[in-house]
Amino acid sequence: MLQQGIQAFQSGNFDGADSILKRVIQVDAKNLPALHILGLIKASQENYKEAANLLARAARIAPNDASIQYNLAKALADGGSDKESIPHHKKSVELAPNNPEAWLSYGKTASNLGRHDDALVCYDKALSLKPDYAEAALNKGAALKELKRYEEAVVCAERALTINPNLVEGWLNKGVALKQLKRYDEAIAHYDKAISLKPDYHEAWSNKGATLHELKRYDEAIAHYDKAISLKPDYHEAWTNKGATLHELKRYDEAITHYDKAISLKPDADWTYGDLLHVKMKVCFWSNFQESLEKLIIKVLAHEKIANPFSLLALTDDALLQKQSSEIYAHEKYPFNPALGPIAKRPKSQKIRIGYFSADFRNHAVSTLTAELFELHDKNRFETIAFSLWPNDKSPMRLRLIQAFDQFIDASKMSDFAIARLSRDLGVDIAIDLGGFTLYSRAGIFSYRAAPIQLGYIGYLGTMGNEYMDYLVADKIIIPENSEQYYSEKIVYLPSYQVNDRQRIISNKKFTRQELGLPEKGFVFCCFNNNYKILPSTFDVWMRILKAVDGSVLFLYAENRWVESNLKKEAEIRGVSSKRIVFGKHLPADEYLAQYRICDLFLDTTPYNAGTTGSDALWAGLPILTLVGEAFASRVAASLLSAVGLSELITNNQEEYEALAIKIAKNPQKLAAIKQKMASDRLITPLFNTPRFTKNLEAAYLKMYDQYQAGLQPESIYIEA
Repeated sequence: MLQQGIQAFQSGNFDGADSILKRVIQVDAKNLPALHILGLIKASQENYKEAANLLARAARIAPNDASIQYNLAKALADGGSDKESIPHHKKSVELAPNNPEAWLSYGKTASNLGRHDDALVCYDKALSLKPDYAEAALNKGAALKELKRYEEAVVCAERALTINPNLVEGWLNKGVALKQLKRYDEAIAHYDKAISLKPDYHEAWSNKGATLHELKRYDEAIAHYDKAISLKPDYHEAWTNKGATLHELKRYDEAITHYDKAISLKPDADWTYGDLLHVKMKVCFWSNFQESLEKLIIKVLAHEKIANPFSLLALTDDALLQKQSSEIYAHEKYPFNPALGPIAKRPKSQKIRIGYFSADFRNHAVSTLTAELFELHDKNRFETIAFSLWPNDKSPMRLRLIQAFDQFIDASKMSDFAIARLSRDLGVDIAIDLGGFTLYSRAGIFSYRAAPIQLGYIGYLGTMGNEYMDYLVADKIIIPENSEQYYSEKIVYLPSYQVNDRQRIISNKKFTRQELGLPEKGFVFCCFNNNYKILPSTFDVWMRILKAVDGSVLFLYAENRWVESNLKKEAEIRGVSSKRIVFGKHLPADEYLAQYRICDLFLDTTPYNAGTTGSDALWAGLPILTLVGEAFASRVAASLLSAVGLSELITNNQEEYEALAIKIAKNPQKLAAIKQKMASDRLITPLFNTPRFTKNLEAAYLKMYDQYQAGLQPESIYIEA
C-alpha cells in the first residue's frame, strides 16, 4: 500500500495517494514515509493545520530528518503559526546547512515576526549558497525596506530583477523603496512596469496612487486607488490610501466613508482608527465620541498601532497615555537607524552650528511665532542653517526666513537619510525639530541622528517617545518637575516657553460688529482654535456660559462647511439658539488680528490649548480664559498667561472655568481692568520680549553643547529669568 501511495503521489494523483496513505497509517500509525508524504499533500491543499499535525508526528519519530523539520516548519509558517515554526526552521538548517530553500523559509518567517535583522542573516546565507536565487534577493530587499534601509533595498531589488526581469514583486518592492527615497518619478516607472507584467496587480495600482499623492497629483492618485479597489474590493490599504488623499483634499465626508470601509475590512488596520476619529473631530461630528475615545485608549494601553500621537493630544490630557502612544508610533515608524554610523566627535568650536528642521518655513503658524527668533540669533556665536522640508510657497514669510538664516536649504525633495547625512556633512552641532509628529513632519531624519545633539521645540506639544531626541524645550508651568517621567527627553526649562514675533502687524481697520456678523449688543466670547480641538465636553461648558450670559454670542472659526452645520445643530441640542453661534471668515493676517479687538473674552479649548492663536489674542489685547490640564498641550495657554502677567485667568477645573467666564462677562469693570493692564504691560512682559527669549534659548544651547563636549549624558537644563 505504501508503494502504491508513493506512486500515486509522484504521478500527481494526490486524492488517490491521500486515500491509500491514510489506510497505511491506520495499519501502522508510525509509518514515517506515509506521515511525511501525507503531510506534504495536506500542505499542498492548504490544510496547514492537518499538515502540521502529520509532520509533527513524523518529526517525533525522526527528529534528525532535515527534510521533515523543514516541511513541518514551512507548514506551521504557511498556516500562520510563525512563532511555533522557528524551532523547526532552526533545526532544519542545523541538520542541512546547505539547503538555500530552508534558509529562505527561515528568513521569511523571521521577517513575519518583525525580526528583520535575523531574516537578513538567513537571506544572506541562502544567497551565498545560491547566488542566482531571485526570491532570496527579493525578500532581503523587503527586509531592508522594513528596516528603513531603503538604498540597500533598492540594490537588492535590482539584483532580484537582474536574475528574473519578470519578477513583478521585484518591480513593486523597488518602487516602494524609491518612493521612500523621494525618487518619485522612478518609483512610478517601476509600478508601471509591474502593472505591464501583471495588469491586475492591485498592490501596484494602490502604491502608484500613494506616490502620486506625494506629488500632489491627487486626482490621478484617486483614479489609481479606484482601479485597485475595482480589482480587489476588499483591499483595505487602497481604501485607507484613498481616505488619506480625500482627507488632504478636505473632502472630509468622503474621507470618513473610506476610512470606515477600510476598518470594516480590517478592524486592526494600523493607524486608520485614529485617522478616522481625527477627521471626525475636524468636522465636529461627535456621534459615539465617548465610545470611540474609550476604544482608542484601550488600544493604546494594549500597545496597538491605533493612532498618530498628534491626534491624541486633542483627545486626552493623560500624559502617560500620550507617552505610550508616541513610543508605539516612534518604534514602528521611526526606530533608531544606525545606517550612518556614530558621529565622530569634533573639537569644541567658538561658533556653534544650529540646524532648524521644519516643513513650516512658509506661511504657517510655526513661522509666525519663530521668524524673529531666527533673525535675532547672535551670529558671532551661532551659525544657523534652515532645512526646509516643504517647497517654496513664494510667500513674504518664506522670503523673510531665507534672509534670516546663514544658510537656507530646500530639502523638500531629499530623503530622510540624505538630509541627515547632509546635516552631518555640514557639521551641525544641534539639530532642532520644529515638527515632531505634526503634518508633513519628518521624524525619520532624526532617527539617523542628524547631529550629536537633537531636541524638539514649538511644533509638537508632547514627547517623541524615542531614545534619539535628547531634549524638549518647555517651562516649569508646561512640564512641572514632577511630570518629567512622562517625557522621554530631558527638559530644557526656559523662563517662558513660547517665542513670539513682535513684527506682526495689526491692521488699523476698525471692524464693525455688523461686518463680522455679530449682533450690535451683547458680550462676545470667541475661540479661533482649530476645530478638532473642540471636545463635546468643552462645547457643553460654552453653551452653559451662553445660557448664563443674556445676549452673549460665541464667535468661532469654521475650517470647513460641516463644522458650521454640526456645531449649530449641537447648540440647538443643548438648548441654545444656533443664531448665537457666529462663524468668522478667512481674513488677511493683519485683519485677522484686528478682529480680536471687537471680542471681549477668548475661551480656550482643553485638553489642546491655544498656541499661536493664544499669542495672537494676547498680542491684539484680548484676554484668554483657560483650563489647565496635566499634559504639555493642555498647559500651554497657562504658560502664555503667566508670561503676560494674567495668571488670574488660569482655572483648574470646568466649574472654575465656567464660573469665571460668567463673572467676567457680567462685570464690565473687571474686564476693563484686565484689558487696561494688558495695554500698559504687554510689550514689557516675557511673552513678547523676543530678544530676552532668544538669549535664554541660546544659553540653553550653550549648556547642552558644553555638556556634550565634556562627554556627559544629557541632563535637564534650567535657565533662570
